[in-house]
Amino acid sequence: LDQTQITEAMGLGWNLGNQLEASSGGLPSETCWGNPEITKELIDTIKAQGFKTVRIPVSYLDMIGDGPDYKIDTDWLDRVQEVVDYVVDNDMFAIVNMHGDGYYTVDHSWLLCAEDDDKQTEIKDKYGKVWTQIADRFKDYDQHLIFESMNEEFNNDYGKPDEKAYDNINAYNQIFVDSVRATGSNNEKRWLLLPGWNTNIDYTAGDEYNFRIPTDNGCKADGKRIMISVHYYDPFNFTIDENKTAKTQWGKYAVKNYDNWGQEDHVDSQMALLNKKFVSQGYPVVIGEFGAQDKTEKFADYNEFRRYWAEYLIKAAKKNGIVCVYWDNGYNGNKGFGIINRFDYTITQPDLIAGMMRAINSTDDYEIPSPAGYTEVRKSAKAS
Repeated sequence: LDQTQITEAMGLGWNLGNQLEASSGGLPSETCWGNPEITKELIDTIKAQGFKTVRIPVSYLDMIGDGPDYKIDTDWLDRVQEVVDYVVDNDMFAIVNMHGDGYYTVDHSWLLCAEDDDKQTEIKDKYGKVWTQIADRFKDYDQHLIFESMNEEFNNDYGKPDEKAYDNINAYNQIFVDSVRATGSNNEKRWLLLPGWNTNIDYTAGDEYNFRIPTDNGCKADGKRIMISVHYYDPFNFTIDENKTAKTQWGKYAVKNYDNWGQEDHVDSQMALLNKKFVSQGYPVVIGEFGAQDKTEKFADYNEFRRYWAEYLIKAAKKNGIVCVYWDNGYNGNKGFGIINRFDYTITQPDLIAGMMRAINSTDDYEIPSPAGYTEVRKSAKAS
């Protein structure tokens, strides 16, 4: 599928979060963060809700053996493949990444972009060899499988990017592309998904920063086969923060406790930036994570504003040729992102799902319903 076809076919996505990337003491385990074992029934239930893509975060960490071979534990790779099969055998798209290996906050992580040059030689050698094994295992899978090079890779400093560390991230992406393509078969044509600095939109799309799209000389497809990965959690005080600065309303219908930035105009400008920088140049963009955690304990009407936020984002992204993948960490209730109970497969956020599906399946000119009970656009929003 070309750029337009793959973007449409992927539809709306869902993250199998806090499972295959979960780890304890450096050892990945799909149940160690409180979720049950992944089943085919879970993926079937997600498909039945209308999702067409599943992002499968994966950590390797101590499942990787010592150098010089850096062999991945066979049982672990078998399990990753089993979960991928739940998705692709269901005629859904699977995005498989390398997730926790690049976090400074995860035990035994190693894909660390701020390490010195001597260490980088070892890191890059290991990275290429690990991705070669993953790519070789899946090389005969069709286009329903997409590889994502890494996740939220940065130096753990939330300020502006460090140029030298960003150079290493760009080098990792190039190694990833070269390693995957070299395994041959369908990997010579497969769509590959690449993040910039911490999957931050401005630091990836901004001309003043250092993100570089790798050369893809090993690609045998007719046209480009590289996608760009970003995440979207703006404004943080509304989507995630639970402290005194937490916001519980969002958008033009908000009447109290809302941010003065990160509103509808911000969504529009961020999506337009991604379209101009990448989509219009032939590189699809995937918002690999977006979501707002449950704050109904703070404000009973929060979920309606959360639904409006998600619906607005998906509609704006779709208009700009961008794919969205909802972040679900498997946790339901206060501070959770869950939309399904992974133990009994009941749907816990039907209104949120309905709004997201309305956004992906409707035409661009449809009117997003206001949060229930909030029908008046505030004067300051009208003025802007």
